Amino acid sequence: MKNWQDCVSFHGHECGGLTIGYKASLYAIELLNLEFSADEQVVCIAENDACGVDAIQVMLGCSVGKGNLLLQIRGKQAFSFYNRKTGKAVRLVLKPKPGEMTKEESFAYYQSCSPEEMFEVKKATAPVPEKAKLFESHICSRCGELTGSRWIVFKNGNPFCVDCCEEEN
Repeated sequence: MKNWQDCVSFHGHECGGLTIGYKASLYAIELLNLEFSADEQVVCIAENDACGVDAIQVMLGCSVGKGNLLLQIRGKQAFSFYNRKTGKAVRLVLKPKPGEMTKEESFAYYQSCSPEEMFEVKKATAPVPEKAKLFESHICSRCGELTGSRWIVFKNGNPFCVDCCEEEN
């Protein structure tokens, strides 16, 4: 199993934000009986794009490229975890710190807390996300770049990528 040092190596430094994602991962592993996700067995919806997301990638094998790490930016330190094998899910929401702290004090505080002390466990609000989809591609009539069909707009029967379609207007 991956550990704190693996997260630090991936992220590049130790910080409070990385600790948040690390402890959220440990808690999700415990609550949902998770293992590292080689494919899409584990899914995480992160409500932020902060440092903690790096720890979730390392600890649980969730990644944007595999389609099992979804970013729904809400500015919250909240993470919904799903175990596709069991159908169970939780949403972990970071509890407020006790008062103002410096960056160093925050790091020390989060390092000293147990996951249970750090997070409120709530019901995941979104259903289990669909597995990643593969899209047919088209060549844009203007720039000639291969683009997934989901991001193609047809004008007068010709395919345009979003960027070139906007330039046409």
